[in-house]
Amino acid sequence: MKQYSLRLVAGLFGAIAMAYQPLASAASTTYNFYNISHNNLAAETDGEANLTVEVIDLGTQVQFKFTNNSVSSLTDVYFDDGTLLGIASISDSGAGVAFSQYASPGNLPAGNNASPSFQTTAGFSADSDPAVSPNGVTQYEWMVITFNLINGKTYADTIAALALPNSGGTNDLRIGVHVQSYVGGYSESFINNPVPVPEAETYAMMLAGLGLVGFMGAVRKKSLQAAA
Repeated sequence: MKQYSLRLVAGLFGAIAMAYQPLASAASTTYNFYNISHNNLAAETDGEANLTVEVIDLGTQVQFKFTNNSVSSLTDVYFDDGTLLGIASISDSGAGVAFSQYASPGNLPAGNNASPSFQTTAGFSADSDPAVSPNGVTQYEWMVITFNLINGKTYADTIAALALPNSGGTNDLRIGVHVQSYVGGYSESFINNPVPVPEAETYAMMLAGLGLVGFMGAVRKKSLQAAA
């Protein structure tokens, strides 16, 4: 009975692992943002909850896909980069979003509040075309900036660089965004968190694991009772 129960548990775990195994696709890592400007608490909280950037592996290129799930408008994107990337193209979700290279202002607003100060790499920025807020990224929209990898760098190097935003080293990579049109007319600046957001399948596997732990405990208890 005990051996059968253990085989059943192993089979269930294997089935769950197969069910949540992602389909073959480009590797990607998603990050959210933390606020550095602190103009308005409600706007700050909204941005930290609703702004994300997905970093996608394209082999010799890396894409940065920006989404904003609030009614505000993401209007400027900046990269503080240590010679890792070279910009290639900018694309978007279509009508309602229009971006061009070179943001104005040239550096992330309130960038000096970061530690170390956020210093935009020359040419590594973009902002929405006039009219600024209507052409920014808002709910159900996205914008992508694609970079060529240079100097033999890889996607793994990019992810490693994003994990080192506060060391002040020459190979660090930070992403800054400026968001406008919050309720009350506020604007805020944000920098990506160095720790990525856990993937959905990671959560699922954690929950499944907790369920299996409980199940195994119940099986063991029943086995002990039967033995007694």
